[in-house]
Amino acid sequence: MSSKKPNLCNETYFNEFYLQHIQSASNFAYYKCGDKAGSLDLVQDAFSKIWENCSKIDFTKAKTYLFTTVNNLFLNIVKHHKVVMEYAKAVPYQEATNQSPEYLLEEEEFKQKLQHAISMLTDAQREVFLLNRIEGKKYKEIAELLDLSQKAVEKRMSGALKTLREKIDNI
Repeated sequence: MSSKKPNLCNETYFNEFYLQHIQSASNFAYYKCGDKAGSLDLVQDAFSKIWENCSKIDFTKAKTYLFTTVNNLFLNIVKHHKVVMEYAKAVPYQEATNQSPEYLLEEEEFKQKLQHAISMLTDAQREVFLLNRIEGKKYKEIAELLDLSQKAVEKRMSGALKTLREKIDNI
């Protein structure tokens, strides 16, 4: 390496950073989720985020950023699974034979669109949306929980709903 300050936007430095930390990040992700394929996905997504935000990341803090990103991605997956489970509990049991194949297909497509749209929200919007719509918390409770003003919670929720309306037809 030359004497200039390392920069993650420089492909050489990024590749060295990647090779230096891929194994430990993969191990960390595996310990979090217990799934080899899932852990590799988490790590690859984390490195992608680092590459996308390379100009904003201080090289000396990149390792911390990497592990924090892997952890946050894992927590997002856990939240997503919780949403899916809450939805499954909320929908009363219906015998599959009572539903037309078209209805079942449309329902599955809508679930996928909704899950994708929720994943497209910013972390702040997703957090407020899930706390309100899935956990049933009021804006005031969310504001206290997240140490925000109620107006900030309302703004995040408004942005989340606007994004969801844009991403999903027929809402």
